[in-house]
Amino acid sequence: MAAKLERSEQALYTFATRGHRWRFVRKYWPLYVLSIPGILYFLIFRYIPLFGSAIAFQDYNVFKGIKGSEWVGLDNFKRMFQYAEFLPILRNTILIGLYDLVFAFPVPILLALLLNEVRAMLYKRIVQTVVYMPHFLSWVIVGGIVVGVLSPSTGIVNHLLSLFGIEPIYFLGENGFIRTILVGSGIWKDSGWGTIIYLAAIASIHPDLYEAAQMDGASRWRQIRSITIPCIMPTIVILFLLQIGNFLDFGFERVFVFLNPLNSDNGEIIDTYVYRAGLVDRQYSYTTAIGLFKSVVGLLLIVIGNKLSRRVSGEGLY
Repeated sequence: MAAKLERSEQALYTFATRGHRWRFVRKYWPLYVLSIPGILYFLIFRYIPLFGSAIAFQDYNVFKGIKGSEWVGLDNFKRMFQYAEFLPILRNTILIGLYDLVFAFPVPILLALLLNEVRAMLYKRIVQTVVYMPHFLSWVIVGGIVVGVLSPSTGIVNHLLSLFGIEPIYFLGENGFIRTILVGSGIWKDSGWGTIIYLAAIASIHPDLYEAAQMDGASRWRQIRSITIPCIMPTIVILFLLQIGNFLDFGFERVFVFLNPLNSDNGEIIDTYVYRAGLVDRQYSYTTAIGLFKSVVGLLLIVIGNKLSRRVSGEGLY
């Protein structure tokens, strides 16, 4: 009898929950309609292509297709780690990603904190617009600007160096400068756009917190340390975890526009290698295995980073 009552209660609870959800959907149906394009985008361009990852375990032939190609198991993954050219490229990708994480990630936070202290609104808006405008430029344009600035004959950098008696340097022709150029150009292009997110997070902080701190005699620096940074910490953690997930995904076009035979030893990353080996040399199965390896590593980094973040700060991506 008790078991029957328990099952009846569970059925009533399930029915009530479903009814509540359906009423919620009917109430907010415009939001669900607006989300359909985004859902379709991820289904078409993210989830459906996952089935093509099967060719990583095949000797894929474009004429036979996925069904007709021979299965080779983990041979492509073994080849990936045995190939002498792949390990230096993996090292380049890790180092450039690490430099970008260490040097580029804090810049939008610092810019947002500095802009938040500006009291002249007109000046603040102008500076904010100037710093995020480069985000809308393509990497081809950014590459042309950087090449012009660093040109050994007409570049402004070498012109300034010549004033101190230093011989012109071909920055893009030396391995020692390519990683700095890649990270530095990324900071110039995208740091202003990231600043908008942190400024929005700062704007959501309740003004009463700052008023109470001022009454207690806290300086502006103390308010930043004790109020602003702790309040935007959840946003910082989420963006940090997202960047960790893209640690090996530095970007093909970002590197390709600067890459040449003189700096490829330190500049070539997984994305450019996949383009060269996969599309140019038509090694589809091999490069799919590399892409699958990169995706798995990114997933593991997100999971590990999320767990560490929850233990340390109590905040996480999920």
